Amino acid sequence: MPSSLPRPTAELHLRRLTQDDLVACADLCEDRGWPRDEHRWGLLLSAGTGYGVDDPGGKGLMASCVVTSYGPRLAAIGMLLVAERYARQGVARHLMNRVIAESGDTPLSLYATAAGQPLYEQLGFSVVGRSQRVTGFLRPTDDGSAVTVRPATAEDLHAMVRLDSDVFGTDRTHVLARLPAYADHIRVAQDEGQLIGYAAAWPSDGAHVVGPLIARDTATAQALVASLAEATDRPLRADIDARHTELLGWFEESGLRPGSVTTVMTHGISDLPGDWTRRFAPLTVATG
Repeated sequence: MPSSLPRPTAELHLRRLTQDDLVACADLCEDRGWPRDEHRWGLLLSAGTGYGVDDPGGKGLMASCVVTSYGPRLAAIGMLLVAERYARQGVARHLMNRVIAESGDTPLSLYATAAGQPLYEQLGFSVVGRSQRVTGFLRPTDDGSAVTVRPATAEDLHAMVRLDSDVFGTDRTHVLARLPAYADHIRVAQDEGQLIGYAAAWPSDGAHVVGPLIARDTATAQALVASLAEATDRPLRADIDARHTELLGWFEESGLRPGSVTTVMTHGISDLPGDWTRRFAPLTVATG
């Protein structure tokens, strides 16, 4: 049953979330019908800045949000959640206004659900793209690829960071440095000794989520995903930039089903930096 706010939204106390809040964050996800994903929360709260509003009734968190900074060029907003009992009372707007104010001149990006998009548009965010989710067991119809793919090693990290910075247009070293501990499987693709792509698979709700997925071309992306699929007996899940129609078609031919579509939005910048033609999937997609 919905609960009335105990005070005006402007008076709600916003605090920083820590690793001690993992269970409360997971409970909030479950409250909204999302996977608990404490594993993902652990990464986000270590690589980014978490914000939360405590439920005055002592029932965990009223709301949450995480901002991952990539320097002055971009910060990504994720995990914007409001407990169902406090929904549609202005809490999300209050939280977003605070985040935007604290971000100053730094451009922002987020992935919006259909329910959240109108609010973000009212707050000055613009639509710059779409992301298509696919889910299922990968059963490639071809006989393999000529692209060389192998498990990543510690020696690959510097090359992965260089490629990632070029493709994303921002320095994400503090996130990628945590990837080996976060992902169950990481693959790299090479051509004549040069790194031309990499991909990771991390656990979530009984599946393995593919992301990031960075590749020179579609064939390289396919080879990376096929290698990850061979390493797990779980279904795959991926959120693919909808402009990569060739890869999405291959997923469908290989047994993955299309799912939800999210809207990519930015604030303070006309588009995401970097090279979208080589950016197939982000690390994680979750906003609200």
